[in-house]
Amino acid sequence: MRTPNDMILADMMTAHAEANPDLDVLTFEGAGVREDEVRSNRMLVDNAHRIARALIDRGMEVGDRFALLMQNHPEFVETMIAASITGCVFVPVDPRTRGDKLAYTLNNSNCKGIVCADYALAQVDAVRDKTPELKWALVLESDEESALPIADCAIAESLTPILAAEVEPVEIRSNSPEDAFEIIYTSGTTGDPKGVVMNVGRFCASSMVALLVQWAEDERPYTGLSLTHGNAQLLTLSPILAHQKRGVFSRKFTKSRLWDICRKYGCTVFNLLGGMTTAIYSEPPRDNDADNPVRRVFSAGMPAGIWERFAKRFDVQVIEGYGAVEGGFAMNNGDGPVGSFGKPIGMEMKIVDDDGNECGPGVPGELISRPLGGKAEVEYFGNKEASEKKTWGGWLRSGDVCHTDEDGWFYFDYRKGGGIRHNGDFVNPGFVEAVVAEHPAVTDVFVYGVTAASGAPGEKDVVAAIVLAEGATLDAPSIFAHCREGLEPNFVPSYLQVVNEIPKTASEKPQERFLITAFEGDRSNIHTE
Repeated sequence: MRTPNDMILADMMTAHAEANPDLDVLTFEGAGVREDEVRSNRMLVDNAHRIARALIDRGMEVGDRFALLMQNHPEFVETMIAASITGCVFVPVDPRTRGDKLAYTLNNSNCKGIVCADYALAQVDAVRDKTPELKWALVLESDEESALPIADCAIAESLTPILAAEVEPVEIRSNSPEDAFEIIYTSGTTGDPKGVVMNVGRFCASSMVALLVQWAEDERPYTGLSLTHGNAQLLTLSPILAHQKRGVFSRKFTKSRLWDICRKYGCTVFNLLGGMTTAIYSEPPRDNDADNPVRRVFSAGMPAGIWERFAKRFDVQVIEGYGAVEGGFAMNNGDGPVGSFGKPIGMEMKIVDDDGNECGPGVPGELISRPLGGKAEVEYFGNKEASEKKTWGGWLRSGDVCHTDEDGWFYFDYRKGGGIRHNGDFVNPGFVEAVVAEHPAVTDVFVYGVTAASGAPGEKDVVAAIVLAEGATLDAPSIFAHCREGLEPNFVPSYLQVVNEIPKTASEKPQERFLITAFEGDRSNIHTE
């Protein structure tokens, strides 16, 4: 007889549905244009069984894979639980993904079907001739406009009648926390994206982050990060479900409504990634910035240049962390220096040079890590060679250039191959972004490098891609002058690139390659001193 295990999502949620069925554990806020969607434990589990039954009816066996392509909806979480019930493996995909990249992801993971929102159905239909293994699509009917009618896609059918049917409980087929649960694809910045196979035990175990960041009894977490990304799943959703906090989600990240959402729902903690911090900080200051219920912000990539000002302006504690979907975790819980992402938790970390020798304090090198008393293990789906290369010698090779200080605190410098060396100095983009963001005409900024006009080997010129605030007109000399007041000469951008928006991934990470393409093409939006 099968024994329930709280390290299996289906079992954990079944127990919560029995012990506390009516708790409104998840609220998906309506952005002021639609009604909030609230899910209790019982509703989540009942809908998960409905979706699980639909998966089985479509021939999905234990270990079979299907894609999950939608923004943050309750049905995303219910489908995750359904995957755990059936023992199937889901592949979360940013709903903006299309064309060859979408076809690659579906084919590489051998997806047999897809659960998607109607606003992403046209993208699915467009690659059907390139994805012969894709046999079915269950479609969430949303309130988004311009969605492809379900009848226009031959393999598509609506989720609506499935979720309206009587609950027909499905026997839980997951038997071990080691069972594969999902495949999360890397961004593919250095080659084809690779699918990281994650087991259900890791998803459930990540709920321990609630203890590490000191969630209080009355904590109410919030995120607008996409559930297709590991951060929203592992650092927000898992702790919410495991510790039964009343979490709040936005359909997608919104910097302009962030604080108003937290005030409305009494949210006390949220996560930030990369460029999100600068985007939020660049919003025009308001008199009530510090009047909010948020106690702490868990950040990954808080620029040192605005760290203390961000904390003071919004009256929050900044907790900085480091992690990757492949593994590795460190945290600065407020007891370390500004700018440091902390010290490792539950593992060893060190900085090494190209020959594998450990670097001394202040010397940059690659960050590598491994579990205490063990060796690093990563499974890239169908790619044994890449898996072995990533964990050569038993250490996880991060590809991130970092350094430590004399007291053993770790600092991120740049991604391998992504550093900006300008006139012999390595430019920290975060410092530049912090200064540019404070100009009143700028509402978002991302700093990157392009091949230096001088032609000097290894050198790059600094580009600040900016989005102008609503109603603002470009005054390039004013922005350059502002930069010269706040930055050392080699950090001042060589170019301003005016764009309508900063292209970003599901994790709100700016997509540099699109900006470079635009930079090399349309020079009318490029400005120099």
